[in-house]
Amino acid sequence: MKKADTAAKILEILQKEYPDARVTLNSQNPLQLLIATILAAQCTDERVNLVTKDLFKKYRTTSDFAGADLHTLEEEIRSTGFFHNKAKNIIRCCQDIVKKFNGEVPRTLEDLTSLAGVGRKTANIILGNAFGQQAIAVDTHVKRVTHRLGWAKSDDPDKIEFELMEIIPKGRWTLACHQLVFHGRNICVAKKPKCSICPVEKFCPKIGVTEKE
Repeated sequence: MKKADTAAKILEILQKEYPDARVTLNSQNPLQLLIATILAAQCTDERVNLVTKDLFKKYRTTSDFAGADLHTLEEEIRSTGFFHNKAKNIIRCCQDIVKKFNGEVPRTLEDLTSLAGVGRKTANIILGNAFGQQAIAVDTHVKRVTHRLGWAKSDDPDKIEFELMEIIPKGRWTLACHQLVFHGRNICVAKKPKCSICPVEKFCPKIGVTEKE
């Protein structure tokens, strides 16, 4: 069976298992999702949501973030980890948006990745969830699950994105990534994956999964 055919069967099962899969970062507009996504690096969505609950009350526009005091912002986001780099990137990113895009979060991959601290994964999350475009965002869960399924071989998330483009139908890119994330969080976890109760186990070659896991 071709890889794309197997993928189609797996995605059909994941659709039944996770019909409501979505981004779990709380946001009300593209700017908030952008900030939340930057904060989510090496941090749980739950922790980010706790931080942004107050953060978004204080900083409401790109100009607010662009003019933020670095040390104050660092303290406000400290609990998300790597707070110095995140605060610096948030301020620089929003300064770029104000300068280049009249304060509006841009709507193309090229423009988004031109912003300070924004890579393809972050850009694709914004495109897929704030602007309704089809995009593949490769986070740690998507990388792990697609490696084990044999869909991707590269260790580079950007290259994995292109590998998945060849397997997942474009009309399902955004949703499929959410479902892979949910599956990675619930079943195909990093340590001791729950293969015995996995709904797609019969299609999985379990690449990289050892007996000890």
